[in-house]
Amino acid sequence: MSHDARSWSFPLSFWTANVIEAAERAAYYGWFIMLAPFLTSVVGYSDIEAGYIGGCFAALLYLLPFVSGAFADRVGYRRALMLAMALLGGGYLAIGLVPRKGWVLMAMATIMVGGSLVKPIIAGTVARTSDKEHRARAFSLFYMMVNIGAFAGKTLAKPIRSALGLSWLPLFSAAVAAVALVGVALLYRPEETDSVADKDKGKDRDKAPPLAEVLRQLRADFAQVLHSGRLIALIIITGGFWIIQSQMYSSMPKFVLRTVGAAASPEWYANVNPTLVVLCVVPLTQLCRRLQPVTSMTIALGLIPLSALAIALLPRTLGAVGPLHPVTVAMVLGIALQGFAECFLTPRYLEYASHLAPKDKEALYMGYAHLNHFLAWLVGYILSGYLLNAFCPNPETLPAAELAAYNAALATAGTSALPAAYAHAHYLWFVFAAIGSCAFVALLVFQLVTRRPASR
Repeated sequence: MSHDARSWSFPLSFWTANVIEAAERAAYYGWFIMLAPFLTSVVGYSDIEAGYIGGCFAALLYLLPFVSGAFADRVGYRRALMLAMALLGGGYLAIGLVPRKGWVLMAMATIMVGGSLVKPIIAGTVARTSDKEHRARAFSLFYMMVNIGAFAGKTLAKPIRSALGLSWLPLFSAAVAAVALVGVALLYRPEETDSVADKDKGKDRDKAPPLAEVLRQLRADFAQVLHSGRLIALIIITGGFWIIQSQMYSSMPKFVLRTVGAAASPEWYANVNPTLVVLCVVPLTQLCRRLQPVTSMTIALGLIPLSALAIALLPRTLGAVGPLHPVTVAMVLGIALQGFAECFLTPRYLEYASHLAPKDKEALYMGYAHLNHFLAWLVGYILSGYLLNAFCPNPETLPAAELAAYNAALATAGTSALPAAYAHAHYLWFVFAAIGSCAFVALLVFQLVTRRPASR
């Protein structure tokens, strides 16, 4: 067997874990892409309430893995992964069958706990089933499966919503989670991974420490990260970038459905971003490898407010492009620009964060570097609720006469103006453009402040 062929030879648990990860991502994104409309149109929450619910849910998903990963080490990967899939499947099923206020919140909390278990378990399995020589390739396959699952979930969400309605999306996710649970029960044997990991480390893995000790260490690690002023500043600054990105799941679906109509495809528009990232991130990173990481990040933060401005202004200047609604054209172009900007940001941001880490603390700093997503989901999703309520309200709240005018305008596919309640719908994108501009200026200031000798 050739060396290249051997480099692709991973244990069955590696491939099983990656397929499970793809299934979990398909279930999650197939539901999450339309969570904001689901909470208002099906459950009955207001835009503002839905903003708080969705924002807290998505943000906490970035915090819980710090604890759930330790729990998985204690109880064992297979047992923890089966619990995760059972929680996910049960949570999705409960939302689909009983979409009522209060009950939905409990079901979302269940999904949040289950989802927080999956990522550290799968990532840990990938690490254990690969040695140092082939670990980069192993994680590239893992990242590919994540994107394949997310793409598949959002792609399938549109025909399910169109044919059956929003209420069926969580039931679709429950079915996928159930299949994944069966796959874990039949095929996932993480004990296979010990031999590979032991070869890499040269000794048996230490017994997992008590959970209380792990929590104490987490507190100590967090205190240490807080002393890294540059990392904290970059987490906050780049959070402005991700606030705009998070609108693909909060503002964008409602904005599209309310200004274009139910026949629009916000689920598919959201796939423009990962498609562009997969196609462009490697060549762009290679092309710009001589740029300083902060310079590359500055390009990204300079582009991101332009994406929001494009979504706001293009429908008012371009008009319809053939059969495409002007909002559709603007949304696709704006999201494509976001994906292009992401190619400049993510690899170099992670590179910069790794350089800030003290020796033997790289994993710690890389974990906390992702807190910019926590901030973005919390701020972006909640702000989205207020902006939608102000500029692009739920049609169900309109007076009867205005609702009739609204439905008549939608029937003209963008050739007739929407009622006065939507005259300034595009203003919400101006707000996000302003946030992106502030982040851009803040990064310029960061560059000026940090341009000093390393000894200082």
